[in-house]
Amino acid sequence: MSRQQTIAEEAEVSGRGLFSGKPVRARFKPAPEDSGVTFVRSDQPAPIRISAVVDNLTKRMRRTALRNGSVAVETVEHCLAAIRGLAIDNIDVEIDSDEVPSGDGSSKPFVDALLLAGLREQSAERQIMRVREAAHVADGDAELVAWPNDGDRLEIIYELDYGSESPVGRQLLQVTIDPDTFVKEIAPARTFVTDAEAAALRAAGFGPHLTYEDILVIGANGPIENQFRFPDECVRHKVLDLIGDLMLTGRFVAGRVYARRSGHNLNHELARKILEQNRQHTFEGQLAKPPRMDARSVLRVLPHRYPMLLVDRVIEMEGDRRAVGIKNVTINEPFFQGHYPLQPIMPGVLLIEAMAQLGGLLLAQKLEHTGKVAVLLSLDKVKFRRAVTPGDQVVLEAVARRVKSRYGEVACRSIVSGEIVAEADIRFMLVDAEPSRDSAI
Repeated sequence: MSRQQTIAEEAEVSGRGLFSGKPVRARFKPAPEDSGVTFVRSDQPAPIRISAVVDNLTKRMRRTALRNGSVAVETVEHCLAAIRGLAIDNIDVEIDSDEVPSGDGSSKPFVDALLLAGLREQSAERQIMRVREAAHVADGDAELVAWPNDGDRLEIIYELDYGSESPVGRQLLQVTIDPDTFVKEIAPARTFVTDAEAAALRAAGFGPHLTYEDILVIGANGPIENQFRFPDECVRHKVLDLIGDLMLTGRFVAGRVYARRSGHNLNHELARKILEQNRQHTFEGQLAKPPRMDARSVLRVLPHRYPMLLVDRVIEMEGDRRAVGIKNVTINEPFFQGHYPLQPIMPGVLLIEAMAQLGGLLLAQKLEHTGKVAVLLSLDKVKFRRAVTPGDQVVLEAVARRVKSRYGEVACRSIVSGEIVAEADIRFMLVDAEPSRDSAI
């Protein structure tokens, strides 16, 4: 397998945000193995780190944006495409404003800076996000279809056809992504809008600083006061956007993808589907292995007992960073007697409790030598997506986001058959353990 890569030296790109017009400097820094791509808002009182993953997506029009709490980073797709196109696994991107510099609307400014910095191979093997089975997402006439291939390649077929009324003619591109191909054939392709779309965006207050030289505006007779870099530059840029958006799986996607008129929202949905396929595959593989913590081990760490112990076993424990556990839901659960007798549904509050208990087990990996225990403090971003019923096997996942001497924050999810059923950000207060270990989570 290929080794992971980061950059050899720091690099920098300056400019203005495409939508906001604000001046901004992006500084690229080497990052350790398995850390992925992280944007860092260095203009905040304390730098805010935002991992480039679908869980951090926030909805925006015509662009990809990420958020951590109230702090966001806008228009990241061209930067992410450059990182993926050059096969860079781990990198920190520090920006001193809320939007990545737009440059000429392509990935080329980022590619040029990263190539100048050079690449450095790391010792860890590259982890590939494979398309495991056919996946399809659609919205009206737009659609994306992904299916497996027999290697580590990302192959894209993109059909761009906005109809006979559009000044952008039908374009078709088939390409296999590798660094050389990306640099020559994809990276220089610029973002584009029609003349009518440009007028609407200006009226809405977006891009007031832009001229026809800064962005590719297409009128009835072609580019206005500009020229195409490729006869089919528009479809090449759509491929560029798709490459960047698929990086939000957190790894390099391998498979075949067919796209027709897709935009960022559909790209994000496909990234989610591919990610869920791989999470389910990982969980199924872990279920076949001996547990990292069986029921007796869980009892030694958690103070909970029947009927409130809601973690049956832990199947994965990545140090003090991530844990995966199992709750098997049977018709014999005591809460089904009253919730509800004719339609048994696991109470949402108990799903939260199960996730919190796994979070406590995760934090215990760090706290075992400090004399602290985790006590539930608050919940945020709680969502219930579907009911959990008898016979379901709930896969619990907890990822540590922030752990300090007196505070811990864990992002948790519950998954049944590859589908997220509940999620929450759970905060814990870390208190001194009492000799009797009576503290509760």
